Amino acid sequence: MQSFRTEIENPIVEKDIIELEKKIREFKGGSINEEKFRSLRLARGVYGQRQPGVQMIRIKLPYGKVSSKQLRRISDVADEYSTGRLHITTRQDLQIHYVDLERTPELWAQLEIDEVTLREACGNTVRNVTASETAGIDKEEPFDVSPYAQAVFEYFLRNPIGQEMGRKFKVSFSGSDADTGLSYMHDLGFIAKIQEGVKGFKVLLGGGLGSQPRHADELFSFLPTYEIIPMMETVVRVFDRYGERKSRAKARLKFLLKDLGLEAFRELLIAEKKAVPFKQYPIDVSSYPKVVISDGQVHQVAIEDTEAFEQWKITNLVAQKQSGYVAIGIKVMLGDFYTDKARLLADLVERYAAGEIRLTLRQNILVPYVKESLIPYFYTELKKLGFADAGYNKAIDITACPGTDTCNLGIASSTGIASELERVIKEEYPQYANNADVVIKISGCMNACGQHSMANIGFQGMSVRTKEKLVAPALQVLLGGGNLGDGRGLFADKVIKIPSKRGPEALRQILDDFEANGKGASYESYYAGKGEYYFYELLKPLADIDNLAPEDYLDWGSNQRYQKAIGIGECAGVVIDLVATLLFESDEKIHNAKEAIVEQKWAASIYYSYSSMVNTAKALLTSEKTKTNTHNSIIKDFDTYFVANSRIVLNCSFEDLVLQLNKNEPDGTFAKNYLAKAEEFLEKVEAYRKNELIHA
Repeated sequence: MQSFRTEIENPIVEKDIIELEKKIREFKGGSINEEKFRSLRLARGVYGQRQPGVQMIRIKLPYGKVSSKQLRRISDVADEYSTGRLHITTRQDLQIHYVDLERTPELWAQLEIDEVTLREACGNTVRNVTASETAGIDKEEPFDVSPYAQAVFEYFLRNPIGQEMGRKFKVSFSGSDADTGLSYMHDLGFIAKIQEGVKGFKVLLGGGLGSQPRHADELFSFLPTYEIIPMMETVVRVFDRYGERKSRAKARLKFLLKDLGLEAFRELLIAEKKAVPFKQYPIDVSSYPKVVISDGQVHQVAIEDTEAFEQWKITNLVAQKQSGYVAIGIKVMLGDFYTDKARLLADLVERYAAGEIRLTLRQNILVPYVKESLIPYFYTELKKLGFADAGYNKAIDITACPGTDTCNLGIASSTGIASELERVIKEEYPQYANNADVVIKISGCMNACGQHSMANIGFQGMSVRTKEKLVAPALQVLLGGGNLGDGRGLFADKVIKIPSKRGPEALRQILDDFEANGKGASYESYYAGKGEYYFYELLKPLADIDNLAPEDYLDWGSNQRYQKAIGIGECAGVVIDLVATLLFESDEKIHNAKEAIVEQKWAASIYYSYSSMVNTAKALLTSEKTKTNTHNSIIKDFDTYFVANSRIVLNCSFEDLVLQLNKNEPDGTFAKNYLAKAEEFLEKVEAYRKNELIHA
């Protein structure tokens, strides 16, 4: 591989990209192992794909806001380095697939020309900050949450406290009590409130989906805006220290909160406050970019199909609080669209709207700030692009993750069944094109990237084995989930498992039953009234696997006999390192701490020193074959195995040494002293290890 160099103006970004290129060369040359390299590339948005030899690249787009200029840049990159297809995720990111690993530094550098990043789009990091796609235009919002979501994104990007956690950490902002940001299923969820004239947020903690969904707890009924970043930093620090690191199944914040309880967790947050560099962090809303709306004029257009136009207006227009403007919802099938259409859309919104689009949590596009007088023109132009299908955010608008198309963890096709279900609704239940109360979501596995476990009607990819030990693709049917607003939500019940090819019939029976008996109730209410057993009995005949037909052994979109093939999950995988690798990492963290000292970033330096010491202790404990599940257990076990018996001689306990972190203000004096102790500790451990190897 040829050495790659970039001319990015931001030296921090340039260094980051060059470091990625360096690590790729080291990995290819065999000097760093696969597991270590995986951790590094994931934190830079480079994700292993189901297909060998290529990568998925996730582009981090805070709260889904993309300018026309950025969209053109992303399109150019997708054409140059990928296949020209863009995929919208349920976290308002964009993904491109089939990228050569060795070209990822170049790709990243090209994106950064227009301030688009890959950093921390994957891995055990603070992931993309999501928000209501209607932020800033919602008639019901007390204020625009966009500046606050942007501030959180900027503060935690490259922040050392959130680089190597046990698992990922997800944050959302909701603009109103409708909770369109889905706060109740996030590690931290913020809902905009105003109390006695002060702007702030209701804060929810410890929610999540996956195989064991958990409803978030209310941490604060109201927290002023200037406290949200210091508060979040304490949460991330506590999660980093006490969160599980070995067992992937137990490594999310929701499990830590479940084990400790809310009050014990609060106590840990209080204890951590002293280490946080800011007690208050005011967010300057006035510095947030102002909306600039184009004054472009168009000729009057003739609408050929007025019926289709009127239907589209009913389902796809979102009224704005700004008089005279609407937002236009674009229904994007499975979240997939192509660069040729993306460029034309970018030009359209630049000339006649505000030069931006919003990517939504349901894998769609929202175009804000369209003049009411331009609605007919936008409709005709969007129709040319194939972007004028009715049913934005309605029942016909099904959310689905990529599943077995590209994901290592996919068990059964989610995109194939989603396409078929949309066809069934469109042809057999056209009235659901107007129905916003029935939400259908599909995931290819239990990890719930398609958010199936919070849908009114959800499907999860699975497999089923017959008496003859034949394997067929299957779907877990989940019912009764929903968003109740103001941080309240329902998780769906796992009702029954059926062969995948019977998914359309299951949907028909569910909708037919609702049509016949719903009597105007919401689906959540209707399901709650009937109960899980009612629907189990309704769908039970579809679960019989004694009469499978040959087509039942074919997954949707495939003509090959189904084989269950699950790879290693990377997005939040656990890294198992060798002792030497861990010690090398500790030295790198010392180097980072020194650089932060030079830049007078005291808190960052302190955390790098802390991470170095814990990492160094983990190295020796790994050789002892102890459980290095959490930072807290590493600290305690190192005292037990090495300090108490004087194998490593310190002037105090290791716990007292390392936890000076949260007992001192993060100033320059402490940062320098703490770094010196981290260096000394690493030297002692390296000397011990060297002697150990000599006498092995």
